[in-house]
Amino acid sequence: MPTVFAPAKVNLSLAVTGRRDDGYHLLDSVVAFAGIGDSLDLEAAESLTLAVDGPTAPLLPAGEDNIVLKAARALADAAGVRAAASLRLTTRLPVAAGIGGGSADAAAALKGLAALWRLSVSAEDLAAVGVRLGADVPVCLAGRACRMLGIGETLDALPPLPSAWLVLVNPRVPLATPAVFKARQGAFSPPQPFAVPEGDARALAAALAGRGNDLTAAAISLVPAVGVALADLQARAGCLLARMSGSGATCFGLFA
Repeated sequence: MPTVFAPAKVNLSLAVTGRRDDGYHLLDSVVAFAGIGDSLDLEAAESLTLAVDGPTAPLLPAGEDNIVLKAARALADAAGVRAAASLRLTTRLPVAAGIGGGSADAAAALKGLAALWRLSVSAEDLAAVGVRLGADVPVCLAGRACRMLGIGETLDALPPLPSAWLVLVNPRVPLATPAVFKARQGAFSPPQPFAVPEGDARALAAALAGRGNDLTAAAISLVPAVGVALADLQARAGCLLARMSGSGATCFGLFA
């Protein structure tokens, strides 16, 4: 039974640069992936089934609304094959947390099922299916450091980032992305090109120091615990940078 790892996505910075006519906001974000995440086991079967376990399993739907099943059916429809597999999702990431848990799970399903079903699909084909499931699915499919643009569908791959440690803190309060964008105030930010620095974690923190997360104030207005987490991280000895990831409520501290 093959297993696909679904790592947490971390927005090291996030600028909101505009808004489309359809209401979707445009982003400019430096994205990396952490060494913690969910995992998906896949096995050939006569029908499509999903079992969910793990610490955060009670927070997720196990039925038709689960994004893993949606990803399986979307891929089967796009490829013209029958959706059939036995899937087991082990969830460790909190939900509605700004670290792409659902998107990472969907990406793991698309990659794992493409292999299980022996589909001849390109990375671009999978991304085209993925973006219909969620704006973060394409970057989760890439699974590497990227500059994410547009609504998430445009990815500029970055060279490997300097090695660093992240402490992720989540207050266990779900924070819905639409609510955070609705609460955001102020002008849009200009694009922020990013050059990966040479050196260590301190060099990475310095390169990110002038870049923040435009959704932080909105998230704190909805969940004040986000501000508490940021202040606590920043006060820790050795913390080089503290930021919120995505639309929250997860925050991270960057350490050497």
